Amino acid sequence: MARVRVHQHVNPLAKYYRDLPVKPLVLERLFDNPKQPLHLDIGVGRGRFLLGMSKLKKDWNFLGLEIREPLVKEANQIRDDLNLNNLHYEFCNAFIALGILLENVPREILQMVTIQFPDPWFKQKHAKRRMVKETMVEEIGNNLSKDGEVFVQTDIEFLAKEMFRLFEQTGKFIHFDTEESILPIKSEREKSVENRNLSVYRKIYRLKQ
Repeated sequence: MARVRVHQHVNPLAKYYRDLPVKPLVLERLFDNPKQPLHLDIGVGRGRFLLGMSKLKKDWNFLGLEIREPLVKEANQIRDDLNLNNLHYEFCNAFIALGILLENVPREILQMVTIQFPDPWFKQKHAKRRMVKETMVEEIGNNLSKDGEVFVQTDIEFLAKEMFRLFEQTGKFIHFDTEESILPIKSEREKSVENRNLSVYRKIYRLKQ
């Protein structure tokens, strides 16, 4: 399959993306075994990270959210070609729709959430377009399993501080610093960053008991 070409940046506040129809996900329609633990990756890009994870951990289900529809179509086609029944990519604007998407997902199912190298939108006038906002953090906290984890990583220091602050100011989470990724598969962005010997800022979050 030829590599799909798409715009690198998509404005989640543009009218088209704000008006995307959204319905609660029905796990029974997405996975052969919907009761398996669920790993949610927000902003999957081309989805190769989740592709690797789904091959490695057959006893988990993997759900990727992405705002660029051509990438979602490509990733789901690759999934179908490989007959992976524990993997699904959803075209959506998670910036707005996360709470609705997770409405029917049993809380005990959502065991892992990852946010990896999101678009930093460097210009201050574009800061409102950054994916991780208070509402997203709240929805993650409301839907995460009591013993689940959130793993956040980026190579952009100011963005790391911003995202970490958003999680920590809720008072819902305890956090752990980690120099190494806790994941057995690396995303394309992570590989690129490490190949250039750039720093990566990482934290693990768990709900307070």
